[in-house]
Amino acid sequence: MFDLEGLVAVDPHADQAALVARIDALERVKSAAAAGQARATALLDEQRHAEEAAAGVPKAQQGRGVASEVALARRDSPARGNRHLGFAKALVHEMPHTLAALECGALSEWRATLIVRESACLSVADRRALDAEMCADLSKLEGKGDKRIAAAAKEIACRLDAQAVVERAAKAEADRRVTIRPAPDAMVYVTALLPVAKGVGVYAALKRAADTTFDERSRGQVMADTLVERVTGRAAETPEPVAVNLVLTDQTLLAGDNTPANVEGYGPIPAEVARNLVGDAAADERSKATLRRLYAHPRSGALVAMESRSRLFPKGLARFIGVRDQSCRTPYCDAPIRHRDHATPRNRGGPTSAANGLGECERCNYVKETPGWRVRAGADENGTHTAEFVTPTGATYRSTAPPLPGAPLVTISEVELKIGIALTELHAA
Repeated sequence: MFDLEGLVAVDPHADQAALVARIDALERVKSAAAAGQARATALLDEQRHAEEAAAGVPKAQQGRGVASEVALARRDSPARGNRHLGFAKALVHEMPHTLAALECGALSEWRATLIVRESACLSVADRRALDAEMCADLSKLEGKGDKRIAAAAKEIACRLDAQAVVERAAKAEADRRVTIRPAPDAMVYVTALLPVAKGVGVYAALKRAADTTFDERSRGQVMADTLVERVTGRAAETPEPVAVNLVLTDQTLLAGDNTPANVEGYGPIPAEVARNLVGDAAADERSKATLRRLYAHPRSGALVAMESRSRLFPKGLARFIGVRDQSCRTPYCDAPIRHRDHATPRNRGGPTSAANGLGECERCNYVKETPGWRVRAGADENGTHTAEFVTPTGATYRSTAPPLPGAPLVTISEVELKIGIALTELHAA
C-alpha cells in the first residue's frame, strides 16, 4: 500500500547538508499526511451520514461512532478522535487555504489545529475570511511559532466578530474541571482548568504562602504542600488513608518482595513505595489502612472470575471489574472507568459476569451500542481477559486487561492473620 521502508530509509553515507534536507522533507511529508488524513476523515463522515440517512437513522444519531472509528484507526483516544473529526470537517468544508498550507508543509498539523481552534466561534463566512487572511499568502506563515500563529488567529477573530469571542469566553467557564494523570517516579499531575481570575488568584495565594514560609523546603515544595493542606483539610505530612485492593501481592506487602504494586487510577509503583504508603497510614492514628481481598490467577496475574444473575452489575462485581480493567477498555482510550457494562448485551444473551463485563468511559460505552459495532469479551485458561471491538467497516481491534502484579496470593485467613503483624513491623522499621 505504502512504501514505508523507502520513505523512512536514510542514506548512511549522506553528508550533513543532505541529512538536514531529508529532515525538512520528512517534516513536509508529515504535514501532507495530516492533510490526507483530514480529507479521508471528512469523506468518511460524509459517506456514513449519507448511508445512515438512507437507512432512516434520525439525524441527531447519524455519524455517532465515526469519531471513535477515526481514533482507533489513528491509534488514539476517542476524545482526540472527536477533535480529529472536527478539525477535518472544518478544514475540508470551510478553510481551504489552511488545508492547502498543511498539504504543502507550510503549516504543521498542530499549527493548523490552532488556527481552526481560534476560529471555532465564528460564522462560516467569518471563518473563511480568517482562513484567507492567515493562509492565502504562505509567506505570512514563515518563521511563526505556535504562540504567534495562535495570537494572529485570535486577533483576526476578535476583529471579525468580537462579540462571538466574548461569548465563547463566557461559555468556557462551564468547562472548568480538575484532572489527574501519572507523572514519573510515583508522582502525579493534578491540573485545574479555571477561569482566568480564579486561576491567577489560586496561584497568587500559593505564591504568597511560599513568600511567607521560611524552612528547609523549596518554594515549589511549600506551594505544593499548601495546596494539599487547603484542599484536603489535612496537614501535608499526614499520611493518606490507604485501601489495598490487593493491587500488591501478599509477598510484596508481607515478605519484602520487589514485585511492583498497582494504584488504581495511576498505575505501577515500586514495592517499597507501596509498603511505605501502607505502613505510614497504619502508623498514624489520624489515617486508616484497609485491605480489600481480591485474588489473582497464579500464572497470569489476572483476577479470577465472578458472576451474577442480576441484569445490573452488583457493587462487588462492578468493583472487581474496575480493579481488573483499571481504565477504559477501548483500545488507546485511557479515560477513567465510568460504566461497567456487558460486552455482549443482556438482550442478546450476554451474562452479567466478569468475563462478559467491561469497564468503559461513558462515551465508549454509548458508542459500542451504535448500529454496526460489535464487542466480544472473554477470559482464556490463564484468566487473561480480552475484549474484541469490531467497527461498522469491519476493522477489528483488541485490548487485554493489564495483569495485576505478582505471584499466587495466600489464602484469606493467612492475610487476615498476618496483616496486623506486618503493619506493626512496617511501623517499627
